[in-house]
Amino acid sequence: MTDDKLLLSDYQPTRADAVKNRALLLDTARRLFAEQGVENVSMSAVAESAGVGKGTLYRHFENKSALCHALLDHANRDLQERTLERLRTVCDAPGNLRWLLAEFSRFVAENEDLLSIGDASGFPSLLHPAHWWVRQTIHGLLKQIHPPGDLDYLADLLYIMVDAHTIRYLHHARNYDMQRMVDGLNAALDRLLVC
Repeated sequence: MTDDKLLLSDYQPTRADAVKNRALLLDTARRLFAEQGVENVSMSAVAESAGVGKGTLYRHFENKSALCHALLDHANRDLQERTLERLRTVCDAPGNLRWLLAEFSRFVAENEDLLSIGDASGFPSLLHPAHWWVRQTIHGLLKQIHPPGDLDYLADLLYIMVDAHTIRYLHHARNYDMQRMVDGLNAALDRLLVC
C-alpha cells in the first residue's frame, strides 16, 4: 500500500466524523433551543448534550451566532431561491420590492430568536452574508424604480426595518402583529417612492 492510500484512508473517516458531528451538534442545538429557548442554552450545554468536547463544537461553530445561522441555512436558501424565481418571472420592481420586504419580515419573525443572538461585531444579522443579499436585492430593485434621494441610504433604511432586532422590538415591545408591520412597510414605501 502506498503512502497516498494510507493518507487518503486516514483522512476519510475524519471527514465523515466531522460531517456526523456537525449534524449531531445542529440536531442537538435545535432540540435544546426548542425546549429551553435560544437565549437559555449555552454552547457548553450543546456540546455536553451532544456528547462531544467543546473543542469539537467550536471547530464547527465559532460562536452561538454562527450556530444559529447554521440552523437557519435551509430556510434562508429556500427564501433566496423563491426570491430569484420571482425576480426572473415577475417584471414589476415595486411589486417585487413589496413582496421581498413582506417575505423577509415573515422569515425574520418566524426565526427571531435564532437571528437575535449577537456577536462581537455589534451588527449580528445586518452584516451576515446570509442576510446581506436582502439588502443588495433591495438596492437593485430600488435602482430599477429610480426613487428620488439617496439610493444607498434608502436601501439601508428599508433593510434595517426588516432586521431581526427591529422586528423583535415591533412585535414584543410595541405588540404589532405581522400584518401591521407589513402594512406599515408598504405605507412607508409609498411615501418614500413618490417622485
